[in-house]
Amino acid sequence: MDRFHAMRLFTRIVELGSFTKAADDLQLPRATVTHAVQQLEKRLGTRLLHRTTRQVSASQDGQAYYERCRRLLADLEEAETAFANSAAQPKGKLRVDLQGTLAKHFVLPVIADFFARYPGIELEIGMGDRFVDLVREGVDCVLRAGELSDSSMVARRVARLRQVTCASRDYLARHGTPDTVEALRGHQAVNFLSPQDGRPLPFEFLINGAVRSLQLQGQVAVSDADAYVACCAAHLGLIQLPRYHVAARLDSGCFVEVLAPWRPAPMPVSVLYPQHRQLSPRVRVFVDWLVEVMGQAG
Repeated sequence: MDRFHAMRLFTRIVELGSFTKAADDLQLPRATVTHAVQQLEKRLGTRLLHRTTRQVSASQDGQAYYERCRRLLADLEEAETAFANSAAQPKGKLRVDLQGTLAKHFVLPVIADFFARYPGIELEIGMGDRFVDLVREGVDCVLRAGELSDSSMVARRVARLRQVTCASRDYLARHGTPDTVEALRGHQAVNFLSPQDGRPLPFEFLINGAVRSLQLQGQVAVSDADAYVACCAAHLGLIQLPRYHVAARLDSGCFVEVLAPWRPAPMPVSVLYPQHRQLSPRVRVFVDWLVEVMGQAG
């Protein structure tokens, strides 16, 4: 195994914390991985990794070597993209994680277009709202809705989604239609649990340019967007979400928007990827494609 392949292997072991996961990620036999690390440590004359039955972690020398390897590999990939054929036709596997409803509504219906443009790329797509450790899990980029809190990632804004507050027509017929934010105090909500801390997210309203947050009572709380809409359709209370997810129900009259003059601010949608992968041609073309696709959202 040449030095660059050994360096790439070593960085994946550190990032994934496992010889086995790194071997699977790079499609190599476990024995080859173990031997390559032994040879690398012998050549450098130092122990790079601490091994336990549960996890593999970098030693102090190993962490320093990892940081240098990461920069060198990024420089190598940048150099390769300078050639037109490499930049125009990137190849290899790309691991992405997409927020579920965004994927189903905007991305997956047109995913064939991406493969038509870049037939050399293989996509491995995960879907959900959970926090993803991109480096440790070997994920190249994620598509997420909402305000961002992880400043260690490179973030690119791809859309701003109009939001609405709504309820089923039957719910409003039974409980009345609120005509002010204060009138919400007597209403029930379907609460949505934050994927970060598991707490119900407050409803937000934009009043005279300022955001007002309001926590509403409710008999049910969910952590899935489809369940959120289903509970609203079951007449259990008000919900607040991007309009695209309930557009058909609003257009049919099954759902009714309330408090339209005080809609919450549009929800941002962003692509995030690790700092040291921002030069990857595979990540670059996928992010550019997502910008194009999500540019039609609103």
